[in-house]
Parts: sequence; C-alpha cells; structure tokens
Amino acid sequence: MLSYGFLSTHPPTRCGLATFNAALAAQLTADGTRGGIVRVTDHGDDQRPVPGVVHTWSARDPAGWREAAAALNAYDVAIVQHEYGIYPGTDGEEVLPLLRRLSVPSIVVLHTVLSQPSARQKSLLEQIVATAGAVVTMTDTARDRLLVGYAVPAGKVTVIPHGAAELAGVPVDRRTRPHLLTWGLLGPGKGIEWSLRALARLQDLEPTPTYTVAGRTHPKVIEHHGEAYRAGLHQLGAQLGVAHAVDYQDVYHDQEALGRLIRSADLVVLPYDSREQVTSGVLIEAVAAGVPVVATAFPHAVELLTGGPGLVVPHQNPAALAKAIRRVLTEPGLTARLAGRVRPLAAHLRWPAVAARYGTLAEELVDARKPAVSAVPA
Repeated sequence: MLSYGFLSTHPPTRCGLATFNAALAAQLTADGTRGGIVRVTDHGDDQRPVPGVVHTWSARDPAGWREAAAALNAYDVAIVQHEYGIYPGTDGEEVLPLLRRLSVPSIVVLHTVLSQPSARQKSLLEQIVATAGAVVTMTDTARDRLLVGYAVPAGKVTVIPHGAAELAGVPVDRRTRPHLLTWGLLGPGKGIEWSLRALARLQDLEPTPTYTVAGRTHPKVIEHHGEAYRAGLHQLGAQLGVAHAVDYQDVYHDQEALGRLIRSADLVVLPYDSREQVTSGVLIEAVAAGVPVVATAFPHAVELLTGGPGLVVPHQNPAALAKAIRRVLTEPGLTARLAGRVRPLAAHLRWPAVAARYGTLAEELVDARKPAVSAVPA
C-alpha cells in the first residue's frame, strides 16, 4: 500500500486548491493509507496546527522548499497542486527547486493552464512538467491547451476530472419560489453583476425567482480592495429593484451545509467573466448533484455543458443569461432532459472514482522506478 505526501494550500485556508487537496487527501487515505500534508501558507492565513499537516511552508520563507521537499520525501509519492500564485517567488517559481529535490515520484496537478502565458510563466510550466513524474489536467481543454501551447511530452499528461461530493443522500429542500444559486469566493470576475441584471429581466415570472449568492469575499480581494465588490453588488441590486430577491450568505459553508444548499437549488448560475478557466470545482459539484447549470462560455463550461447538462451563454450578456434561465424554469421537459444527461457523467466525477485514478497513476509511477528483474538462466 503506497503512502502519499500532499503539497498544497489546505484548510483552514479558504480557496479552491485547499478544498480540492483536502478532499483528495481524505479519499486517498480513507482506508488507513499513510498520508501527510505539507501546507503552503501566506501571510494572513490561520497558522494553528491542523490534523494531517506534517509540515508548513510559509510563503514568507522562499528557502522553505528544502524542508518541504524533505517532508514529502518521507512518502512513496508526492502529489503537488499547482497554481502560479501560491508558492514563493515570481509566478510561484520556488516550487521548481522543490520538485527537483524530490527523491520520490511526483504527480503535479495543474489547476490553471494559461492560453497566453508570459515568457516566464511558459518556461516555468514547461520545466515543472519536465521535472514531474506525471502531470494531471482536469479537462481535455486544459490538456489540449498544454500540448499545443507548451513544449511538453504528451505521454506525461493524464486527464482526471475534478472530484465531487456524493449528495444523493442529502435531503431536498424545495422552496415555494424558483431558487437560483451561485457559490464560491467572491470578487471581481465572478460576474454576479450580470446575474443581477438577468434577474431584473425575470421579474415578470410568477412566482419570481430568488437568488442566493453564497461565499465570503476572497481573502486576496479583501487585502487589496476590502468589500468594495460586495458593496457594489448590493447597490446595483437596489438600483435594479431586485435587492429583496437576493440572499447574500457571507459565510464559508462546510460540505454538509453546502450540500443542502446545492440540493435546494433549481438552477446553478455561473456568470464568470473569465475566458481562461479550464477547471471549475463549482461546475463539477453542480453537475454531479444533478442541478441544471447556466454558465458563461468559459472553457470548462463549454467542454462539460455543450450538448450536456446545462446551457452556455456569451460572457457579460444579461439578456442571454436571462433567456437561458427563463428556458430552464419554464420550458416543459427541459429540466428533466438536462438531468438525464448527468447520469452518464456523475459516477466518474465522484471523489472515490477520481481518487482511484490518482492511486492507479501513483502505482504506475512507482512500478516504473522499480529495477527490472532479469531472468536467471536455468
């Protein structure tokens, strides 16, 4: 049985990578498999000891990669989450000497693959792929972008989808009015303003929809801009006359509370401004839960929803967004058809299936390092 070392941000840090790493680590060690987390922290993070964390690498300590690598080398395989902004150095470049110092096989999980990287970002990612034992992207779009735009060997790249929690046993709390939902850390680029403008175009529906926006403001947004974005949304909602229909839940829901909230939704709205996002955990969670999705045409949504369990609309277009929402809420049979397209997808998006694929990949890397046994002549 292999043991796993994990390098990532990690709860109580609140970000997509931390949530992903916690879920993957929990699943891979659920049967008693030995594992340990090397947690990457930034200033402002809660530094208190966390169960499962065997070492902390502070972004304020650029040379900390040495001790972090030593901690990971205590395991059979290192699983490294990669985002440009979480490691010390320009574009997080200090992760590269860490990877080179590892004596165990490494799997690097790419959460972002930029279509137009800077020269430094492109070179850094190419070197990371060259150093890693294997690289995982979570969508075919990210894999294709990596192979076309970067000098990397195709044989190193495996596509494993982002995992999702099992919500089938969570009670469904249906409401008397149609319930629209967006969740995740809040900040510019989330596109909530387009949802508010779309909601204003749906006030003729009977009953009128309600809209929940769940999630705290992203810590880095708070650091640089405070709550200006959230305040602007409150002001816009009042101007549009929809403030009474919007519930801002300024909390970070645990998995149980989030599951209940997702199951209460008639429709998940992802109005993101990004044209780069090749991985969205929120999108995967919504699809796996069987809730219809209306999303802007960011890459992961285009790949997963086109001809699938949702509708894709142009960016920053509240009229198109409202039209798609109206269709889901009013067109006979559409919700059932969209839900029917989830069933073939859902099983391989659950965390047990996703973690099993990481386990298989890890075993392949370890086996490839074992010395070949020569046949002994009789």
